[in-house]
Amino acid sequence: MSLMSSIDLPSQTGATGVLNFVAVLGHPFGGISFSGWRPGVRLSVGDCFLTGVDDNPHGVKHGARAFRHRDFRLFFFGALASNSGTWLQNLTVPFVLFELTGRSLFVGLAGFTQFLPAFLLGPIGGSLADRLDRRRVLLIVQSLLAVTAFVLWGTWQAGWRSPAVILGLTALIGVLAGLMIPSWQAFVPSLVPRADLPSAITLNSTQFNASRAVGPALAGIILATAGPGLAFFLNGVSFVAVIAALLLVRARPTERRSGPVEGVAEGFRSALAYMRQRTGIVLGVTCAVLVGFFGNPVAQLTVVFAEEVYRAGPRVVGVLAAAVGTGAVLMAPALSTFDSRLPRSFVVRLGLPIYALAVIGFGLAPTWPIGLVALLVVGAGFLAIVATTNTAVQLIVADHMRGRVMSIRIMGFTLAFPVGSLLQGALADVWGPQITVAAAGACLLVISLGLATRPALLETLDREDDTPDRPLQPRLS
Repeated sequence: MSLMSSIDLPSQTGATGVLNFVAVLGHPFGGISFSGWRPGVRLSVGDCFLTGVDDNPHGVKHGARAFRHRDFRLFFFGALASNSGTWLQNLTVPFVLFELTGRSLFVGLAGFTQFLPAFLLGPIGGSLADRLDRRRVLLIVQSLLAVTAFVLWGTWQAGWRSPAVILGLTALIGVLAGLMIPSWQAFVPSLVPRADLPSAITLNSTQFNASRAVGPALAGIILATAGPGLAFFLNGVSFVAVIAALLLVRARPTERRSGPVEGVAEGFRSALAYMRQRTGIVLGVTCAVLVGFFGNPVAQLTVVFAEEVYRAGPRVVGVLAAAVGTGAVLMAPALSTFDSRLPRSFVVRLGLPIYALAVIGFGLAPTWPIGLVALLVVGAGFLAIVATTNTAVQLIVADHMRGRVMSIRIMGFTLAFPVGSLLQGALADVWGPQITVAAAGACLLVISLGLATRPALLETLDREDDTPDRPLQPRLS
């Protein structure tokens, strides 16, 4: 169909909103608007527009406004393809380890070995993000990750299928990720104007969680039919998409403060001191740590639930793991549409307890369909908390500190997640997975309810400049 062909639209109340929703989600360029249509009017596709003034600051088009920018669209779809491959492997590795050993502890070790190196290398990654060209850092590390993915595929095909080999390569992936993730997070704001940054951050989190749905679902099918080898191979191939996108984007120049270049340790201390003066950043990082420690290990333990609790096969493993990403994707339109109407403090105050209750619900679910529903809510809550607090931090932090501050946020999450995965994996061998997950959710619920009683603290997430809100206390020698 050419762009000038016509469409007869039915005279139905609310059709404009439905068409806008479908256009934004379904069109590869996003942002098509049917706002000029009225009931009974014959409208040509040429009358629609991809860019222009947003006449509804709370509509779906407003929520997807980052798609108006070519560089963001390229990065979004390249990252979606690559991250789908990553999540394909992220489910395959714990599945393989559990099949080889029969122990939940090794499922926890899969997360531990992948994310602990990212924590340890966070200061270096943050320094690289603030000192070097972020696009170049991403290109180099993504290329190395592709090579590592193909090495994992090659070792599996060659018959080197010991847990030690798999965990060793997983740790190498974690090392590379630790060097890259701060640049990734700091790169997104350079793809859009500041006014569209909340939309870009939410949509970036959405593509990550969409891949979290696509990858595990695909893994369930592949593991049941072709085996782990194909899953590892497809992950390697998926890196082509994001590397191509990075080669094509033309990111906006970022602020670089002149003066002597700080070393890694000195730069890390400067970032910590900068954060301590800005409560909103500290709270945003803290929320990410809570989600990583208490809630996120659920994604790894879906393997154990499918095998031990529900007595199901790899297809159910894929469905359960995909549910978290699916819930996040379903949440994304509401979150991005109302990002300028709902204070971030309100989203966190409401979302964190709901997320905790959903984790408890999954832990207590007697059958996998009930567990599936709980995981959909877990995914929705995950996106609401992580995307909202990420937006808060990105809007507060100055660009010359962005890489290092984001590295500390990532360090907090990437330490909390593997430690939580390892601890919950070990406890699942003793208490059983259901009691373990329910107890983790209960702890998170208590903390979230306590946080909800402090509205003034939560309101620091609503700030949009890096003016210090408390003085830096001198450290006693």
